[in-house]
Amino acid sequence: MINTTWLRTFCTLAEVGHFTRTAERLYMTQSGVSQHIRKLEEQLDTDLLIRQGKQFSLTNAGEQLYGEAGYILQRLSNLEQRIGEDPPYEGLVRLMSPGSVGLKLYPKLLTLQQQHPKLVIDYRFAPNSDIERALANHEIDIGFMTDISDDETVSCQPMAQEALILVTPASTVGPSWEQLTELGFIDHPDGAHHAGMLLTANYEQFQHINDFEKKGFSNQIGLILEPVSKGIGFTVLPAHAVAAYPKPELINSHYLPVAVSETLYLALRRQHALSNRVNTVIEEVKKWL
Repeated sequence: MINTTWLRTFCTLAEVGHFTRTAERLYMTQSGVSQHIRKLEEQLDTDLLIRQGKQFSLTNAGEQLYGEAGYILQRLSNLEQRIGEDPPYEGLVRLMSPGSVGLKLYPKLLTLQQQHPKLVIDYRFAPNSDIERALANHEIDIGFMTDISDDETVSCQPMAQEALILVTPASTVGPSWEQLTELGFIDHPDGAHHAGMLLTANYEQFQHINDFEKKGFSNQIGLILEPVSKGIGFTVLPAHAVAAYPKPELINSHYLPVAVSETLYLALRRQHALSNRVNTVIEEVKKWL
């Protein structure tokens, strides 16, 4: 591997054409310049200069090295500058969250990207287990989870509360236990969890989601309310998912007497320094939530 310090000295000497002026430009002694050139020649096992008293010219190898080294050194200089920079609105930010909060955050993050085109948003919808695994494997920068991670490499801190909503077809008003039993349940990946939290607090008859006949299932957050809108069953979803449904006139959202909310956690890798762009996204998300 070519020593870049010696290489810079050689390129400066080839450009300036004089040992003393090279030493002055590089704030070195003339003997130091000579030593760098000698060490570079020893490393490459070839002569780079034809010395003629105090004058010199480049050998064929020296010409070749000088012709290519300038580009290499410029690239290295640019790389050093980029590594040292940490702009708050440039670069890739990778996020994962459950679908409900994603329906709220993703459009807002796209607006942020429109305002700052060099900021690139990579947003994935996923369950808690996938988010935890992706963080632990350095596949994402930010996770939003609805449960605290058991992985010791992942830290979670409460960020927001999201209300759980009982959703029925539009024709259902003030849903009784009997009405829910007759409708049946539209399940989704967090269906049993959400229904258990909300229904336990509001219906003394509730024991398990299996109390209801299962009338359907969807793992696409934007489609879960489709069967509900057609009168096929009821479900329980976080408020963001309900608010994002494009046909609200076909469903009825019920805020039950005992309100139940789900905690949303900001999940990050422990002992991992965050870039400015990641901090920018986190701060913006805090405002939105």
